[in-house]
Amino acid sequence: MKSAITAKVAKRRWGIGALLGIGVLINYIDRIGLSVAAPQIQEAFNLTPVDMGLLFSAFAWSYSLLQIPVGMVLDRFGPTRVGRWGAFLWGLASVITAFSSGFAGIFAARILLGIAEAPAFPVSSKATGYWFPRNERGTATAIFDAAAKFSNVIGVPLVAVTVVAFGWRWGFGLTAVLSFSYFFAFLLVYRDPSADTKLSKVELDYIQLGGAAPEGPAEGGAINMLGYLLTKSKVWGLTIGFAAYGYTFYLFLTWLPGYLVQTMHMSIIKSAGFAAIPWAVATVTDLFVGGWLIDHLIAKGKNESVVRKSVLVIGMLFGLAVFGATQTTDPAWAIFWISIALGGLASAAPVGWSLPSLIAPKGGAGTVGGIMNFANNLMGAAAPIVTGMIVGATNSFANAFMVAGVILLVGIVSFVFVLGKIEPLPDPVPRGSTVPA
Repeated sequence: MKSAITAKVAKRRWGIGALLGIGVLINYIDRIGLSVAAPQIQEAFNLTPVDMGLLFSAFAWSYSLLQIPVGMVLDRFGPTRVGRWGAFLWGLASVITAFSSGFAGIFAARILLGIAEAPAFPVSSKATGYWFPRNERGTATAIFDAAAKFSNVIGVPLVAVTVVAFGWRWGFGLTAVLSFSYFFAFLLVYRDPSADTKLSKVELDYIQLGGAAPEGPAEGGAINMLGYLLTKSKVWGLTIGFAAYGYTFYLFLTWLPGYLVQTMHMSIIKSAGFAAIPWAVATVTDLFVGGWLIDHLIAKGKNESVVRKSVLVIGMLFGLAVFGATQTTDPAWAIFWISIALGGLASAAPVGWSLPSLIAPKGGAGTVGGIMNFANNLMGAAAPIVTGMIVGATNSFANAFMVAGVILLVGIVSFVFVLGKIEPLPDPVPRGSTVPA
């Protein structure tokens, strides 16, 4: 009976899911543009390694520091308005970079890009909560999370070919065109379900009766919601666990090619080919384990909280395969262990990003996502620095990978013992109100 009802439901929500996934893909291509164009930019403006380090870090700090404020703004104004402004500013940041005449202009553009892209994942997470019933949340979240991994497979070659053929300014011209194209697509297509005239009544009922997150701001206000959430162990369990994931994810994102060149003695071209393998594995596990498998098991009647938490924890445990990479000097075995680690972490990631809309009280999903992503990105900013210090001191990546493994263990403990059952927190009591007897 259930399958018959589902078959009659239109599929507009999956079009929205694809739109969000495309946005994250473009979002990450924007981010990697500077790393691809760096050699030409450094030569063009005679920049020092310190200058380049400042340019690389500018995005991360503005992006990280705005996560919690952006989450609060998102809960107040919703995905439609915040998503539109964010996408417009992505494109503007690329335009400013393309026309920059030196360090200051590029630095300002990277700060702006961090501000513009700060809402990207929280918007996708909150919008997915609005648009999908709980039993489809795994696949829907995996669509946009897998796009972040897949960007490393196609984004670098796409920007690299443009930069080599036409120069670094055209590389940012390409990302500007992609960003503004997405802005217009989001402007024309995205609405919250209650405001979408193309969404049928049947599909809206299917979404809402299936446990979609309620639309609208929190009744007690954003500041009250933030204070309330910071007192909840469930939020801290999610935050600490996801921060541990972020550390290892960003270690591989920033240092994997350098590890292959330095430790495995590969050429830059060969290292790029090898480095694509773990990211391709991560894209597949993200979609099929963190997405489809979860929804499939829940549809079969398995306990929702147990399924999500099991994939979350098992994925983090597979991340411990990073220890295996410390025990080999064979490139094939190194990529094997790293692929297992990244594949496991990628399967856990969409679960993590689905949790803000699954555990937050009404109007709080953006703030939960902001808290979680703030810690995630602070650890992401720390990972390349700590790794560089360890490698510089020991001339080896083994201890750096060991540190990542220990941090993952802390995250696993937090997910198992602090997060608790995956269920919504009660709404906070508005200021001046009393709890009924």
